[in-house]
Amino acid sequence: MTTPDSKRSLAESLRAMQEAAQKAGPAAAASYSLIGGIVLLGGIGYAIDEWQGTSPWFLFGGLLLALVYGFFQLAMMVFRR
Repeated sequence: MTTPDSKRSLAESLRAMQEAAQKAGPAAAASYSLIGGIVLLGGIGYAIDEWQGTSPWFLFGGLLLALVYGFFQLAMMVFRR
């Protein structure tokens, strides 16, 4: 059984959760860019290493590029404010 106070409390909680999610959006996007870059560029580097037999140099290069890109996105998010 719900009371008017519990409905108001639920509405306030949902509103607070929505505001927190909106504020976290840019940080989440920057972290997704970092993770996606590591997976994508690291995977490409690994594939090139397997194809060329140059292990682990292209993997390291891909991971380094991914880190640079991810931290660039993070810096853009921080300095945009």
